[in-house]
Amino acid sequence: MNTDRHQATDATQPIRFDTKIAVLLREDLEPWQRLNVTAFLVSGLGTAVPEVVGEPYEDADEVSYLPMFRQPVLVFEGTKETLTRAHARTLTRALPRAVFTSDLFTTGNDRDNRAAVRAVPTAELDLVGLAVYGPKNAVDKVLKGARMHP
Repeated sequence: MNTDRHQATDATQPIRFDTKIAVLLREDLEPWQRLNVTAFLVSGLGTAVPEVVGEPYEDADEVSYLPMFRQPVLVFEGTKETLTRAHARTLTRALPRAVFTSDLFTTGNDRDNRAAVRAVPTAELDLVGLAVYGPKNAVDKVLKGARMHP
């Protein structure tokens, strides 16, 4: 799903993207949970949508660093209901997405995480976080009712 049209005329101009990476967090999370959920959620996007990952970094001493997302990750918050509606919208729009449910706070490994999500029907997931990637206008519609994280 590479819908980006890199909008730059030369190497000195900023690159603009037609896409958006966004994370929606449930507003009642503790600060440590917000950070943990955000990190987990965005980790899935780079594997499913490799074009969101930029080139590796290198400092002036030629020390190499891992590549990161090529565009900002916008973080939003909302109520449990806002999150449920946003999740439903990602499904109807078939956008790449990652979910984090409240059950994942009680598991201790990847296998148990996947089993915890698999055990619950879609409509009954107790979502605390959602990451989504896609065209800006589609992501904006998914996030309707959410507000920027403070």
